[in-house]
Amino acid sequence: MNALTRWDPFREMETFREAMDRMFDEPWRSRSGLWLQRSEGFPLALDVAEDDSDYIVKASMPGVDPDQVEITLTDNVLTIKGETKSEQDTEEKNYHVRERRFGSFMRSVTLPMPVDADKVEASHENGVLTLRLPKTEAVKPKRISVHKTISEQAGKNLSQK
Repeated sequence: MNALTRWDPFREMETFREAMDRMFDEPWRSRSGLWLQRSEGFPLALDVAEDDSDYIVKASMPGVDPDQVEITLTDNVLTIKGETKSEQDTEEKNYHVRERRFGSFMRSVTLPMPVDADKVEASHENGVLTLRLPKTEAVKPKRISVHKTISEQAGKNLSQK
């Protein structure tokens, strides 16, 4: 015989809350296969693109001194950390709008294929950090040529006569 369980709306809400907690505690996977992990502090806007030989990562970092940015690559996880300092005004100001963010930031991205960490290039121009991460030779696409056999070559020569 089946036992009936009384419906408890509080149990249902607790189950829903636990599912939401799990969703926000786990890193998110994008459609491209990159693992995007949550940021610390304020979010760092990233663009991650790829061509045949490199991953190209661009990060918007206006007002951030490039010497104060820490970039690490460990086990295919690229991490960018930094901090923006707030302006130290001695006099009080009545702000009408204050949207610029100050404080620390960190962003991690897991790349889908191995990269050559020794050949990574970083540049900073107009508040945009650009990283070029070369793929390892093992994962670059290779063109394979097909050689004709002797019998095919001989057949071609006979048909031309």
